[in-house]
This record gives sequence, C-alpha cells and structure tokens, in this order.
Amino acid sequence: MSAGRTRAGAARTRPGVARPVRLGPRSVTALVLVSVIGVIAFCWPLFADAGSAVTSHAGDAPWLFAALLPLLVAVVVATIADCGMDAKAVAMLGVLAAVGAALRPLGAGTAGLEPMFFLMVLSGRVLGPGFGFVLGSVTMFASALLTGGVGPWMPFQMLSMGWFTMGAGLLPGARGLRGRGELLMLSAYGFVAAFAYGTVMNLQGWVLLQGLGSGVSFQPGAPLGENLVRFLAYVLATSLGWDLGRAALTVVLTLTVGGTLLRALRRATRRANFEAQVTFEARKGPAPGEAPHRTYVTYESE
Repeated sequence: MSAGRTRAGAARTRPGVARPVRLGPRSVTALVLVSVIGVIAFCWPLFADAGSAVTSHAGDAPWLFAALLPLLVAVVVATIADCGMDAKAVAMLGVLAAVGAALRPLGAGTAGLEPMFFLMVLSGRVLGPGFGFVLGSVTMFASALLTGGVGPWMPFQMLSMGWFTMGAGLLPGARGLRGRGELLMLSAYGFVAAFAYGTVMNLQGWVLLQGLGSGVSFQPGAPLGENLVRFLAYVLATSLGWDLGRAALTVVLTLTVGGTLLRALRRATRRANFEAQVTFEARKGPAPGEAPHRTYVTYESE
C-alpha cells in the first residue's frame, strides 16, 4: 500500500434481497439436541410398560423446562457464533416475541382462532430455522406469562411452537421465491403445520386422560399400533374443529397481509445488517487515474 493510503469502496448491496440466518454446524448440533430431547419427552409413555407410572407424565414438565431454557440459549449463542451477528439480531428476536405474545390473547379460547401463528410462519421464513425455533419457544413462554397459562403443558407448548416456526425457516426458495408463489407456499405450510401443532400437543395431554372412554383412552402397556388408533380417535373427537379454525385463520392472514409483513421483516433484517461481510480487495495494478497499489474495502450485505 503506497504512503499508507487506503480507500473505502462503496457498499455493494442488492436491493430487495434478504436471506434467512443460515445454519452453521454449532446451530445444527444445538437444534438436533433440543429436538431429540423434545421427541423423547413427548413419546416415551407410548413405549412404557403397563406397570410404569405414566400418569406422572405431568411431572416431566419441570425437568423439561429446566433442560429447555439453557438449550434455547445454546441455540442463540451457536447461531451468533456461526454467523457473527450482534445484539441487534437478539433485539429483533425480543421484539417479535413480544408482538407474538400480545397477539395470542386476541383469539385464544375462541374456536382456535390464534393470530400469532401466522406471525410465527412469516418470522420463521425471514429469520431462518435456528432463530425461528428460539422465537417460537420464547413467544410461547412470554404469552403463557402474559395470559396466566403456566402449567405442566407450557414446556411442551414451547417445543411445539419452536418446531412450528423452525419449519417455516426450512422451506425452500428462501432467496429466489417471492410474491404470490411464496405466500401460497407459506399458507399451505401454515395450514398443515397448524394441524401438526395441535396433534403434537394432544399427544402430551392424551396420556394423562386415562378412563376418558374405552375407545379413545390411552392404555399403558398396550401395543403401539392399538394406542395410535385410539389417539387418532381422540384427536378427531376432541380437537379437529379447534385445529381447523387455527389453520384457516393462518391461511387468511398470510394471504391478505403476509406480503406487507414479509417486506417489513426483510427490510428490518437488512437494516439490522444480519450477516454483513467485510472483504478486502487488492488490485494487482493501478486503475486509470489512481495511485498504484491501493487497497479497497468492500462491505457486502444481502
């Protein structure tokens, strides 16, 4: 570099392009670990023998909650370590969690009409699977504190909503798919995932309701296939209408206001400068009218 002179090049930006926060090896490891623990927590009663105290499934909640919180922090730390993000990303996560928690009481208790689900779909799409999982879990935790819905079901709700939001971040076309096609894909995912969320949460409560009815009750020690048939009957008899309301509202809100909200979220991520990269480019020879051997600093953001 001649005479210690350095010239900063103009920032190279791509208007309208905002990609989700990528998953690095640390993020993947943390997400796999918390998901494995969650699957075990939901499913172990199905494989317990008749002499097991499966009715103590409610006693899993404190242990699951104690394991879940540090694992959520681990996902955030791993994502930041992989991507080099700063406090602005965490601040945006907190804002979206607060908005989602405030939306939940607007429809809870009314035919499953819960507007927070469509916000989770769109946020997961923009933020990516790692931050999406944390956002879903933290939002459910905050809404439980806000509505007084703290109980043995809360850590299971946190896991289910984390998976729900993470799934939106795993959908294809994160960089190139935009417009009506993207909204249709997100609507379809929201419709199916709303039923999946209700089904997973039913599994947690179903094992506690022994004696509800001979055709739909959980039978400890019964063959897995027999219990799954009983579970399907239980879901159809108790929650199908509730899940349908949740799924329909998610589709309607995604198709009507989803485009506007997606643009706002992507604009916010660009301004937060997620995953901004700084590259140094040294030219081999001087350009016309320039001093030789100058170094150019280029800031790239997507």
